[in-house]
Amino acid sequence: MSLTSLPVLSLARYHQASERPLFLEQLRQAARDVGFFYLTDHGINEALQQSLQVESRRFFALTDAQKQQVAMIHSPHFRGYNRSAAELTRGQPDWREQFDIGAERQAVALADNDPRWLQLQGPNLWPDAQPTLRPVLIQWQRAMTEMAMTLLRAFAEALQLPPEAFDTLYGEKPNEHIKLIRYPGQQETHNSTQGVGAHKDSGFLSFLLQDEQKGLQVEIKEGQWIDAEPLPGSFVVNIGELLELATNGYLRATVHRVVSPPSHTQRLSIAFFLGAQLDAIVPIYSLPEALASEAKGPQSDPQNPLLRDVGWNYLKGRLRSHPDVAERYYRDVLRARSEQLIA
Repeated sequence: MSLTSLPVLSLARYHQASERPLFLEQLRQAARDVGFFYLTDHGINEALQQSLQVESRRFFALTDAQKQQVAMIHSPHFRGYNRSAAELTRGQPDWREQFDIGAERQAVALADNDPRWLQLQGPNLWPDAQPTLRPVLIQWQRAMTEMAMTLLRAFAEALQLPPEAFDTLYGEKPNEHIKLIRYPGQQETHNSTQGVGAHKDSGFLSFLLQDEQKGLQVEIKEGQWIDAEPLPGSFVVNIGELLELATNGYLRATVHRVVSPPSHTQRLSIAFFLGAQLDAIVPIYSLPEALASEAKGPQSDPQNPLLRDVGWNYLKGRLRSHPDVAERYYRDVLRARSEQLIA
Protein backbone atom coordinates (compact mmCIF):
# COMPACT_ATOMS: atom_id res chain seq x y z
CA MET A 1 0.00 0.00 0.00
CA SER A 2 1.49 3.34 -1.10
CA LEU A 3 -0.92 5.46 0.96
CA THR A 4 0.71 8.58 2.43
CA SER A 5 -2.35 10.29 3.95
CA LEU A 6 -5.79 9.24 5.14
CA PRO A 7 -8.85 9.39 2.86
CA VAL A 8 -11.14 12.41 3.29
CA LEU A 9 -14.94 11.87 3.28
CA SER A 10 -17.66 14.52 3.47
CA LEU A 11 -20.71 13.44 5.48
CA ALA A 12 -22.75 16.09 3.62
CA ARG A 13 -22.64 13.82 0.57
CA TYR A 14 -24.53 11.12 2.50
CA HIS A 15 -27.46 13.52 2.86
CA GLN A 16 -27.60 14.26 -0.89
CA ALA A 17 -29.46 11.63 -2.90
CA SER A 18 -27.29 12.09 -6.00
CA GLU A 19 -24.06 11.86 -4.00
CA ARG A 20 -24.99 9.10 -1.56
CA PRO A 21 -24.03 6.02 -3.65
CA LEU A 22 -20.50 7.33 -4.25
CA PHE A 23 -20.13 8.33 -0.60
CA LEU A 24 -21.15 4.85 0.55
CA GLU A 25 -18.67 3.24 -1.82
CA GLN A 26 -15.87 5.49 -0.59
CA LEU A 27 -16.86 4.85 3.02
CA ARG A 28 -16.77 1.09 2.51
CA GLN A 29 -13.38 1.24 0.81
CA ALA A 30 -11.83 3.51 3.43
CA ALA A 31 -13.10 1.38 6.30
CA ARG A 32 -12.01 -1.86 4.65
CA ASP A 33 -8.64 -0.87 3.19
CA VAL A 34 -7.38 1.60 5.81
CA GLY A 35 -9.71 1.55 8.80
CA PHE A 36 -9.13 5.30 9.25
CA PHE A 37 -10.38 8.40 7.46
CA TYR A 38 -11.04 12.11 7.93
CA LEU A 39 -14.70 13.09 8.21
CA THR A 40 -15.61 16.62 7.14
CA ASP A 41 -18.96 18.47 6.93
CA HIS A 42 -20.11 16.43 9.91
CA GLY A 43 -22.57 19.02 11.21
CA ILE A 44 -21.13 19.49 14.70
CA ASN A 45 -21.35 23.19 15.56
CA GLU A 46 -17.97 24.90 15.24
CA ALA A 47 -18.63 27.24 18.18
CA LEU A 48 -19.39 24.21 20.36
CA GLN A 49 -16.14 22.56 19.26
CA GLN A 50 -14.17 25.69 20.13
CA SER A 51 -15.87 25.93 23.54
CA LEU A 52 -15.01 22.29 24.15
CA GLN A 53 -11.32 22.92 23.42
CA VAL A 54 -11.28 26.03 25.62
CA GLU A 55 -12.85 24.14 28.51
CA SER A 56 -10.44 21.24 28.02
CA ARG A 57 -7.41 23.54 28.24
CA ARG A 58 -8.90 25.19 31.32
CA PHE A 59 -9.30 21.79 32.95
CA PHE A 60 -5.68 20.78 32.37
CA ALA A 61 -4.58 24.18 33.71
CA LEU A 62 -6.22 23.46 37.08
CA THR A 63 -3.93 22.77 40.02
CA ASP A 64 -3.02 19.17 40.70
CA ALA A 65 -5.10 19.26 43.89
CA GLN A 66 -8.15 20.42 41.92
CA LYS A 67 -7.68 17.66 39.35
CA GLN A 68 -7.09 15.04 42.04
CA GLN A 69 -10.53 15.89 43.44
CA VAL A 70 -11.89 14.03 40.38
CA ALA A 71 -9.17 11.37 40.15
CA MET A 72 -10.34 8.09 38.60
CA ILE A 73 -9.32 6.18 41.71
CA HIS A 74 -12.49 7.62 43.31
CA SER A 75 -14.75 6.07 40.63
CA PRO A 76 -15.70 2.38 40.31
CA HIS A 77 -17.10 3.38 36.89
CA PHE A 78 -13.63 4.31 35.52
CA ARG A 79 -14.52 8.00 35.22
CA GLY A 80 -12.27 10.91 36.07
CA TYR A 81 -8.72 12.22 35.88
CA ASN A 82 -5.43 10.38 35.44
CA ARG A 83 -1.95 11.85 35.60
CA SER A 84 0.58 11.13 32.85
CA ALA A 85 1.87 7.55 32.91
CA ALA A 86 -1.08 6.31 35.01
CA GLU A 87 -2.68 4.41 32.10
CA LEU A 88 -0.91 1.49 30.48
CA THR A 89 -0.90 0.21 26.90
CA ARG A 90 0.61 -3.26 26.53
CA GLY A 91 2.10 -2.84 29.98
CA GLN A 92 3.96 0.41 29.22
CA PRO A 93 2.97 3.86 30.56
CA ASP A 94 1.23 6.31 28.26
CA TRP A 95 2.57 9.84 28.67
CA ARG A 96 -0.69 11.76 28.60
CA GLU A 97 -2.91 13.21 31.27
CA GLN A 98 -6.58 12.70 30.63
CA PHE A 99 -10.11 13.10 31.89
CA ASP A 100 -12.67 10.36 31.12
CA ILE A 101 -16.42 10.92 30.89
CA GLY A 102 -19.11 8.35 30.16
CA ALA A 103 -22.86 8.43 29.80
CA GLU A 104 -24.29 10.28 32.81
CA ARG A 105 -26.49 7.64 34.48
CA GLN A 106 -27.38 6.39 37.94
CA ALA A 107 -25.17 3.69 39.44
CA VAL A 108 -26.68 0.20 39.57
CA ALA A 109 -27.24 -1.52 42.93
CA LEU A 110 -25.71 -4.93 42.25
CA ALA A 111 -27.34 -8.15 43.39
CA ASP A 112 -25.18 -11.16 44.20
CA ASN A 113 -25.64 -12.80 40.80
CA ASP A 114 -25.42 -9.67 38.67
CA PRO A 115 -22.55 -9.43 36.17
CA ARG A 116 -19.80 -7.14 37.46
CA TRP A 117 -19.76 -5.08 34.28
CA LEU A 118 -23.02 -3.49 35.47
CA GLN A 119 -20.84 -1.45 37.81
CA LEU A 120 -19.43 0.37 34.78
CA GLN A 121 -22.67 2.36 34.62
CA GLY A 122 -22.77 5.36 36.89
CA PRO A 123 -22.25 9.09 37.31
CA ASN A 124 -19.25 11.09 36.18
CA LEU A 125 -16.92 13.06 38.42
CA TRP A 126 -17.02 16.83 37.82
CA PRO A 127 -14.46 19.35 39.15
CA ASP A 128 -15.89 21.88 41.61
CA ALA A 129 -13.34 24.43 40.36
CA GLN A 130 -14.76 24.41 36.82
CA PRO A 131 -18.58 24.33 36.76
CA THR A 132 -18.62 25.36 33.07
CA LEU A 133 -17.05 22.05 31.98
CA ARG A 134 -20.05 19.77 32.51
CA PRO A 135 -22.68 21.53 30.32
CA VAL A 136 -20.28 21.85 27.37
CA LEU A 137 -19.24 18.19 27.56
CA ILE A 138 -22.82 16.93 27.90
CA GLN A 139 -23.93 19.04 24.93
CA TRP A 140 -21.02 17.78 22.81
CA GLN A 141 -21.68 14.18 23.87
CA ARG A 142 -25.29 14.39 22.71
CA ALA A 143 -24.35 15.99 19.39
CA MET A 144 -21.62 13.42 18.79
CA THR A 145 -23.90 10.49 19.57
CA GLU A 146 -26.48 11.70 17.06
CA MET A 147 -23.86 12.23 14.37
CA ALA A 148 -22.12 8.91 15.11
CA MET A 149 -25.39 6.99 14.85
CA THR A 150 -25.98 8.62 11.46
CA LEU A 151 -22.56 7.44 10.30
CA LEU A 152 -23.17 3.96 11.68
CA ARG A 153 -26.37 3.74 9.64
CA ALA A 154 -24.35 4.82 6.62
CA PHE A 155 -21.98 1.93 7.35
CA ALA A 156 -24.93 -0.46 7.37
CA GLU A 157 -26.00 0.81 3.95
CA ALA A 158 -22.44 0.61 2.64
CA LEU A 159 -22.43 -3.07 3.64
CA GLN A 160 -25.80 -3.58 1.89
CA LEU A 161 -27.56 -4.17 5.21
CA PRO A 162 -30.78 -2.43 6.33
CA PRO A 163 -29.93 1.09 7.58
CA GLU A 164 -31.15 0.18 11.09
CA ALA A 165 -29.15 -3.08 11.23
CA PHE A 166 -26.91 -1.94 14.09
CA ASP A 167 -29.61 -0.06 16.05
CA THR A 168 -30.52 -2.98 18.31
CA LEU A 169 -26.97 -3.03 19.69
CA TYR A 170 -27.45 0.48 21.07
CA GLY A 171 -31.03 0.57 22.33
CA GLU A 172 -31.63 3.33 24.86
CA LYS A 173 -28.20 3.19 26.50
CA PRO A 174 -25.29 3.42 24.04
CA ASN A 175 -21.86 3.25 25.66
CA GLU A 176 -20.70 6.82 25.04
CA HIS A 177 -17.17 7.62 26.19
CA ILE A 178 -15.20 10.88 25.97
CA LYS A 179 -11.53 11.45 26.72
CA LEU A 180 -9.98 14.87 27.11
CA ILE A 181 -6.26 14.30 26.53
CA ARG A 182 -3.15 16.45 26.98
CA TYR A 183 0.18 15.14 25.75
CA PRO A 184 3.16 16.88 27.37
CA GLY A 185 6.35 17.60 25.44
CA GLN A 186 9.11 15.01 25.47
CA GLN A 187 11.12 16.92 28.10
CA GLU A 188 8.43 15.78 30.59
CA THR A 189 8.23 12.13 29.49
CA HIS A 190 11.49 10.75 30.87
CA ASN A 191 12.84 10.23 27.34
CA SER A 192 9.83 8.15 26.30
CA THR A 193 8.09 8.94 23.02
CA GLN A 194 4.99 6.86 23.92
CA GLY A 195 2.10 9.25 24.09
CA VAL A 196 -0.07 6.18 23.61
CA GLY A 197 1.31 2.78 22.71
CA ALA A 198 0.29 0.86 19.59
CA HIS A 199 -3.23 -0.53 19.97
CA LYS A 200 -6.65 -1.02 18.38
CA ASP A 201 -9.79 0.62 19.74
CA SER A 202 -12.22 -1.86 21.26
CA GLY A 203 -15.62 -0.33 20.44
CA PHE A 204 -17.48 0.37 17.21
CA LEU A 205 -16.48 3.84 16.02
CA SER A 206 -13.93 6.35 17.35
CA PHE A 207 -13.80 10.08 16.56
CA LEU A 208 -10.82 12.32 17.32
CA LEU A 209 -10.82 16.11 17.39
CA GLN A 210 -7.19 17.25 17.06
CA ASP A 211 -5.49 20.57 17.67
CA GLU A 212 -2.70 21.85 15.41
CA GLN A 213 0.04 19.56 16.81
CA LYS A 214 0.52 16.26 14.99
CA GLY A 215 1.29 13.01 16.79
CA LEU A 216 -1.30 10.39 15.77
CA GLN A 217 0.17 7.66 13.54
CA VAL A 218 -1.63 4.84 11.73
CA GLU A 219 -0.06 1.49 10.80
CA ILE A 220 -1.38 0.97 7.27
CA LYS A 221 0.55 -2.29 7.02
CA GLU A 222 2.89 -4.07 9.39
CA GLY A 223 5.78 -1.77 10.27
CA GLN A 224 4.61 1.04 7.93
CA TRP A 225 3.24 4.10 9.72
CA ILE A 226 1.78 7.33 8.36
CA ASP A 227 0.95 10.56 10.19
CA ALA A 228 -2.70 11.54 10.59
CA GLU A 229 -1.89 15.21 10.17
CA PRO A 230 -4.41 17.63 11.73
CA LEU A 231 -7.02 18.66 9.15
CA PRO A 232 -9.06 21.73 10.23
CA GLY A 233 -12.80 21.12 10.48
CA SER A 234 -12.49 17.35 10.53
CA PHE A 235 -12.61 14.37 12.82
CA VAL A 236 -10.27 11.45 12.41
CA VAL A 237 -12.56 8.41 12.42
CA ASN A 238 -11.49 4.82 12.90
CA ILE A 239 -13.07 1.39 13.11
CA GLY A 240 -13.13 -0.41 16.45
CA GLU A 241 -12.65 -4.11 17.06
CA LEU A 242 -16.33 -4.79 17.72
CA LEU A 243 -17.28 -3.49 14.26
CA GLU A 244 -14.51 -5.62 12.78
CA LEU A 245 -15.92 -8.57 14.72
CA ALA A 246 -19.50 -7.83 13.63
CA THR A 247 -18.46 -7.90 9.96
CA ASN A 248 -16.27 -11.01 10.37
CA GLY A 249 -13.21 -8.96 9.57
CA TYR A 250 -14.57 -7.34 6.43
CA LEU A 251 -14.05 -3.93 8.02
CA ARG A 252 -10.66 -3.22 9.52
CA ALA A 253 -9.71 -2.17 13.04
CA THR A 254 -6.26 -0.69 12.52
CA VAL A 255 -3.35 -0.40 14.92
CA HIS A 256 -2.42 3.19 15.79
CA ARG A 257 -0.33 5.11 18.30
CA VAL A 258 0.50 8.62 19.43
CA VAL A 259 4.06 9.96 19.51
CA SER A 260 4.77 12.51 22.24
CA PRO A 261 5.14 16.06 20.92
CA PRO A 262 8.56 17.77 20.79
CA SER A 263 10.04 19.32 23.90
CA HIS A 264 8.40 22.52 25.17
CA THR A 265 5.21 21.88 23.20
CA GLN A 266 2.03 20.02 24.03
CA ARG A 267 -0.85 18.40 22.16
CA LEU A 268 -4.56 18.50 22.97
CA SER A 269 -6.94 15.95 21.54
CA ILE A 270 -10.52 15.04 22.40
CA ALA A 271 -11.81 11.55 21.64
CA PHE A 272 -15.37 10.29 21.40
CA PHE A 273 -16.02 6.55 21.36
CA LEU A 274 -19.38 5.08 20.36
CA GLY A 275 -19.90 1.63 21.79
CA ALA A 276 -22.85 -0.74 22.03
CA GLN A 277 -24.93 -0.90 25.20
CA LEU A 278 -23.26 -2.98 27.87
CA ASP A 279 -25.74 -5.87 27.84
CA ALA A 280 -25.44 -6.41 24.08
CA ILE A 281 -24.01 -9.50 22.42
CA VAL A 282 -22.33 -8.67 19.10
CA PRO A 283 -23.47 -10.97 16.28
CA ILE A 284 -21.74 -11.61 12.99
CA TYR A 285 -23.91 -9.93 10.38
CA SER A 286 -24.74 -11.78 7.18
CA LEU A 287 -23.15 -9.75 4.40
CA PRO A 288 -23.95 -10.19 0.70
CA GLU A 289 -21.94 -13.03 -0.81
CA ALA A 290 -19.65 -10.71 -2.78
CA LEU A 291 -18.63 -8.92 0.42
CA ALA A 292 -18.66 -11.95 2.71
CA SER A 293 -16.19 -13.73 0.44
CA GLU A 294 -13.67 -10.93 1.08
CA ALA A 295 -14.00 -11.01 4.89
CA LYS A 296 -10.74 -12.04 6.53
CA GLY A 297 -12.08 -12.84 9.98
CA PRO A 298 -11.41 -10.59 12.98
CA GLN A 299 -7.75 -10.32 13.99
CA SER A 300 -7.96 -10.43 17.78
CA ASP A 301 -4.86 -9.81 19.88
CA PRO A 302 -4.00 -13.21 21.45
CA GLN A 303 -2.86 -11.38 24.59
CA ASN A 304 -6.19 -9.52 24.78
CA PRO A 305 -8.83 -11.70 23.08
CA LEU A 306 -12.00 -10.00 21.94
CA LEU A 307 -15.30 -11.02 23.52
CA ARG A 308 -18.75 -10.75 21.91
CA ASP A 309 -20.22 -9.82 25.30
CA VAL A 310 -19.91 -6.03 25.21
CA GLY A 311 -19.97 -5.50 28.98
CA TRP A 312 -17.30 -8.09 29.75
CA ASN A 313 -15.18 -6.94 26.83
CA TYR A 314 -15.28 -3.32 27.99
CA LEU A 315 -14.59 -4.23 31.63
CA LYS A 316 -11.65 -6.40 30.60
CA GLY A 317 -10.07 -3.47 28.78
CA ARG A 318 -10.61 -1.10 31.70
CA LEU A 319 -9.06 -3.55 34.17
CA ARG A 320 -5.95 -3.87 32.01
CA SER A 321 -5.56 -0.13 31.46
CA HIS A 322 -6.21 1.02 35.04
CA PRO A 323 -4.77 -1.53 37.48
CA ASP A 324 -5.11 0.82 40.48
CA VAL A 325 -8.87 1.24 39.96
CA ALA A 326 -9.16 -2.50 39.28
CA GLU A 327 -7.42 -3.35 42.55
CA ARG A 328 -9.64 -1.02 44.57
CA TYR A 329 -13.05 -1.94 43.15
CA TYR A 330 -12.71 -5.22 41.24
CA ARG A 331 -10.44 -7.35 43.40
CA ASP A 332 -12.96 -10.22 43.22
CA VAL A 333 -12.85 -10.17 39.41
CA LEU A 334 -9.05 -10.13 39.39
CA ARG A 335 -8.97 -13.03 41.86
CA ALA A 336 -11.42 -15.06 39.76
CA ARG A 337 -9.36 -14.44 36.62
CA SER A 338 -6.19 -15.48 38.44
CA GLU A 339 -7.84 -18.71 39.64
CA GLN A 340 -8.99 -19.47 36.09
CA LEU A 341 -5.43 -19.07 34.80
CA ILE A 342 -4.06 -21.36 37.52
CA ALA A 343 -6.72 -23.98 36.81
